Amino acid sequence: MRERLARAGWLAAMCTGMVLAGCAPRQRPAGPAKPRVALVMKSLANEFFKTMEDGARAHQQAGAGKYELICNGIKDEQDVQRQIAIVEQMIAQQVSAIVIAPADSKALVPVCRRAMDANIVVVNIDNKFDDAVLAEKKVKISFVGPNNRKGARLAGDCLAKKLKPGDEVAIVEGRPNAYNGIQRKLGFEDAMTAGGMKIVSAQSGYWETEPARKVVGGIVTQHPQLKAVLCANDSMALGAVSALKSAGRLGKVLVVGYDNISAVQQLMKDGRVLCTVDQHADQIAVYGIEYALEVLAGKSPPAHRETPVDLITVEQLP
Repeated sequence: MRERLARAGWLAAMCTGMVLAGCAPRQRPAGPAKPRVALVMKSLANEFFKTMEDGARAHQQAGAGKYELICNGIKDEQDVQRQIAIVEQMIAQQVSAIVIAPADSKALVPVCRRAMDANIVVVNIDNKFDDAVLAEKKVKISFVGPNNRKGARLAGDCLAKKLKPGDEVAIVEGRPNAYNGIQRKLGFEDAMTAGGMKIVSAQSGYWETEPARKVVGGIVTQHPQLKAVLCANDSMALGAVSALKSAGRLGKVLVVGYDNISAVQQLMKDGRVLCTVDQHADQIAVYGIEYALEVLAGKSPPAHRETPVDLITVEQLP
């Protein structure tokens, strides 16, 4: 009898210990966790990427929280190492997917390869990864974004209608290793060659307003017959306008931008910028996020997905 009582006490103690240790009887497991999607952008000081973030947050909220969204951006578009560090943080946090607009089309490939090795879905948006580096690293990363060469050609053709063959023009490029900057330069060149214009200078403004202001200031000094400046994004178009104003050439030299940010829209209304290109910043990240969610759900979307680009002139503005 004493043995049975002792055994019952021992069992009770064991059960109590199991409960205290978190070993309570099994309950029905909870449903699957929500996917965690990290949106990694370039400079949030650029209105384009702030609009991108706002569009992504609106999409997440409209979806009744079917996924969690983490938004990250770098201080400026040249801070490539910081963007690499952000991706490494997302790998450490074991997010489900990374949707990235890389600051550098080459330098971000290795860390994104590491993310994919960690079973994280990676989707490339806005600025396409370099095909040669992808091949070297033996990785395929889907690109969801615009045809930048086509978009730049639209703006260049619009400008060509205002010029005549032989007119001198300059191009302000984006970051040298940025695929979208390279493609926009090619699109501008396509239009200028077709129109018979003379490209007298092509220099990088590194996507930023102040570097572009300095570049354009030098160009207008060296080329007094300059008729137009084609800028690979609107932030640099702002710098071009500032430089032309300081040189007393505003209104005499046409300016073309790319991105359709609100500050350039106002300059278009004032007659200081001829046109820009809308690649729908508020939707680019959404397209990438939706693609990532499709992959996570086991669907098989196409390898790449092209998003729209539209020419914007003052006639299209509200």
